[in-house]
Amino acid sequence: MTALLVALAVGPSLAAPGPAGASATRGSAMTAPAATSVTDFTTFYGYVDNSPPSADIAHPCIHPSAGGTGTYADPVTFAERIDMNGPWCQVIYVPFLEKYFIHEDQCKPCGGVKLHHVDLWMGGDAASKKQPEKRALLACEDLWTGHHTVILDPPATEPVDTAPLFTAPTTCHGGTGDGST
Repeated sequence: MTALLVALAVGPSLAAPGPAGASATRGSAMTAPAATSVTDFTTFYGYVDNSPPSADIAHPCIHPSAGGTGTYADPVTFAERIDMNGPWCQVIYVPFLEKYFIHEDQCKPCGGVKLHHVDLWMGGDAASKKQPEKRALLACEDLWTGHHTVILDPPATEPVDTAPLFTAPTTCHGGTGDGST
């Protein structure tokens, strides 16, 4: 994924404190890297299409399970392809959603051959395995899937919308746009 490839390509990195004490990969010891905008293929996942269906995550940084409100101090969980080996606990910002996300999960089937990809947590719960909630959650995920700008190493001062992306049983909330970049 571009976001993580760029973060890895900046050279020697340090584990520096991130939001709420999380360890996040940062640039050189001399200076913090400037925020970098990249375009990633953005998909979404939720309780029902997590494997197995749950809110379990591979690498808890600040959450015991997938979640978050989208603020810098409480970013929402995101996953990346299992073969990308990006830095755990990296924080990114997605402008069209006005939310911060943190790398706490991995996704073996994510993106197939797509190199530039983030998979953002949408939400849901055990009831998401049944209709109509399952259909509504999956439709909400599909609504926002596409190529979107992602900001690496974002400042903590970006505008934030803390409304959940999905509220059970069938409400899909949007970001600040029409789903396009």
